[in-house]
Amino acid sequence: MPLQQSSARTRQRTVLLVGIVVLLAALVLAVVLASLLTHGRHEVSPKMLKWKDRGTTKTLQEVILGRCYNYITTQHPELGDKDCLKIWESLKDAFIYKNPCNITSEDYQPLMELASHPIPCNKSLFWSKTGDLVHRYTKSNQNFLTLEDTLLGYMADRVSWCGDPSAPGINYESCPKRSECESNPSSVFWKMASKMFAEAACGVVQVMLNGSVEAGAFRSSSIFGSIEIFNLNPDKVSEVHIWLMQDIGGPQSESCSGHSIQRLISILEERNFKIICEDNYRPVQLLQCVQNPDHEDCRLCTNS
Repeated sequence: MPLQQSSARTRQRTVLLVGIVVLLAALVLAVVLASLLTHGRHEVSPKMLKWKDRGTTKTLQEVILGRCYNYITTQHPELGDKDCLKIWESLKDAFIYKNPCNITSEDYQPLMELASHPIPCNKSLFWSKTGDLVHRYTKSNQNFLTLEDTLLGYMADRVSWCGDPSAPGINYESCPKRSECESNPSSVFWKMASKMFAEAACGVVQVMLNGSVEAGAFRSSSIFGSIEIFNLNPDKVSEVHIWLMQDIGGPQSESCSGHSIQRLISILEERNFKIICEDNYRPVQLLQCVQNPDHEDCRLCTNS
């Protein structure tokens, strides 16, 4: 009888040990599978893809905060109640740890509300393909504001950002271009900011276009042609002045009577705007001539 009891206890211990070994093996297998699955997810993470645009600006936080404080303290002290830290946090929250091809307007809504401010009537200046010239002009003439002269545009001008679902949540190596995915952080931001800038315009508004672009000065696919023009409020905007600027010495591809400008005028007229178009608006042309004083176009300009 003692021998039979001993054998039974031995079998019980054996069964118990086998059970423990099986359990441990199952746990190890589960850990291995989880590791493989996690590794697989990392392999298809957007961070593992090489996007075509530059990555997040290395000192993004410092740039945004520095520009914000500069804007509200030295340039526009009337906006001194803006909270730059909250503005930075809302920008970061809009994209950090998020798929850079799945950004929505809702992500940026808190930022837009925190950083928005009134735009005085008659000062809104829109542009397309004239970026350098239009901003030289607003720097020399404080009577006009482009989107990049507002707090939102000033902070974000020429910087880049995008997130990634995996740590550290920000991709400093590369970010997607619009051609790779339209709902990327930069495209969604500028579309929202542009829409808000257009909605705020009142009185006489100006738009500076490039008459030396071979494809045409007005493009329906541009931010101005696809967003801003359709968010101008006919009840608030009395006139739209088109300044069609040609490069000094450059090709004169289009004038106010050109095909694309007439298409723009038709769109504006359908929306009940009064339009004035001027070829080579003189104050801006004089600014062009500062850099080209000896060019024939500028000699004619100064003698006119």
